[in-house]
Amino acid sequence: MNKPHIAILGTGSDVGKSIVAAGICRYLADKGQHVAPFKAQNMSNNSGITPEGLEIGRAQIVQAEAARIAPHVHMNPILLKPFGDKQSQVVLNGKVHGNHTAMDYHTCKAFYFEKACQAFDALAAVHDRIVLEGAGSCAEVNLMDTDIVNFPMARYADADVILTADIHRGGVFAQVIGTLACLPDDFSEMVKGIIINRFRGDIDLFKQGVDWIEQHTGKPVLGVLPWYSHFKIDAEDSVEIEKISTFNELEKNKPAIAILRLPHIANFTDFHALARIDELQTVFIDSPEQLSRFSAIIIPGSKNTRKDLTWVMERFETPLKKYVRTGGHVLGICGGYQMLGEWVEDPDGLEGRPGQTRGLGLLPVQTLLQSPKTTTLSEFKWDHAHGRGYEIHMGATQLSGGSPFVSICSRNGTAVQETDGCIAMDGHVAGTYLHGFFDFNDIIKQWFSLIQLHLQTDLRMDAAIEKDRDYDRLKIHMETYLNLDALC
Repeated sequence: MNKPHIAILGTGSDVGKSIVAAGICRYLADKGQHVAPFKAQNMSNNSGITPEGLEIGRAQIVQAEAARIAPHVHMNPILLKPFGDKQSQVVLNGKVHGNHTAMDYHTCKAFYFEKACQAFDALAAVHDRIVLEGAGSCAEVNLMDTDIVNFPMARYADADVILTADIHRGGVFAQVIGTLACLPDDFSEMVKGIIINRFRGDIDLFKQGVDWIEQHTGKPVLGVLPWYSHFKIDAEDSVEIEKISTFNELEKNKPAIAILRLPHIANFTDFHALARIDELQTVFIDSPEQLSRFSAIIIPGSKNTRKDLTWVMERFETPLKKYVRTGGHVLGICGGYQMLGEWVEDPDGLEGRPGQTRGLGLLPVQTLLQSPKTTTLSEFKWDHAHGRGYEIHMGATQLSGGSPFVSICSRNGTAVQETDGCIAMDGHVAGTYLHGFFDFNDIIKQWFSLIQLHLQTDLRMDAAIEKDRDYDRLKIHMETYLNLDALC
């Protein structure tokens, strides 16, 4: 008899659904089951590229890696990428489908649910089990009639629902009881178990709480997951970067890299590889105080380059230029690369009102935003250092000076002889379209040499290898504290 699919739904946003789903994917995969992740609709500016060159949410790429399989567009058929003014770019089956306001999208839910079901069917046809992830709270009564991610999708998949709650934010009893109370009976009956996530302290002291939840819900608590810090899993949401550095928290004798916390920041996971280095502080900032304290400043990707460029110009233009003049190093990635140029032009209004926005002028490049979106898995070389990353951007950037930054060896598996990015100002300013730029240690070492940062740390393990070990650590963590046998 085939085992049922599993749906990880939550009592709210950022309760840990995506991480729990990733852990279950690794657990089932190591049990010999051919498992795949699925999320009907994802809202995130943290995306990635599949081997076919199609765009999906980063969380499903993480879950596919945990399941030991390649990511596929069927794992996340609908991706919403907010870019301001209550609008989102809609990515359908990996390609840009258009821009929608919230109300426009709401009226098209039947169409998108059909597309989600088609993607699920295609995925389920070639895998033993699917681990579905929900979105936000699964009990939003005002949205339940048009919900295409939570219970309606779980019902279509005939999946067992596991409800995840976050005790760290407080009110966990009300989270669980209130969620179940808001559900119609047929949805409530689909809930087969409860996971309490992010517990701090002595778990034995919560045994009475577990008993109370089971008594008042009639549902088994599959376990209580403690807070962890001994491994790191890429997050879907930007909650981890909401805390901005106040500078006085920096260790005085420890090198630091600053990343601008753009209002529409995208793909912040680009910097997890740097954050893993013990001898380096990696912080997000939103003001130009004490820039001289940092070994380098990074301008990251953006979902609305021109709006974020205006923000950067207002806050950072003069301090950044002074920082470079006095020997500082600046790196731009994707949208950040575009901002370093002389101007960014959007003649067709892809990000809002058509027009041109003046750039920082730190690189001799000019950017024209245009369709179609570039989505590639790219292999690259910087001198003798090799790396792999991915490109997700609208538009093209032309060089009128400086030098190309890196050489592109292949895109989506096809060998090419091309260049990417620009480096100028005697190597003090550089930009690239490559996300995942720091995932290989040879590239990190090359960049450290460029910015004259000398650390004692021996970088032996690439981020990709370390990530896989972290999936194993996540599985062990969940095996230790959850009754995962109930899922087999």
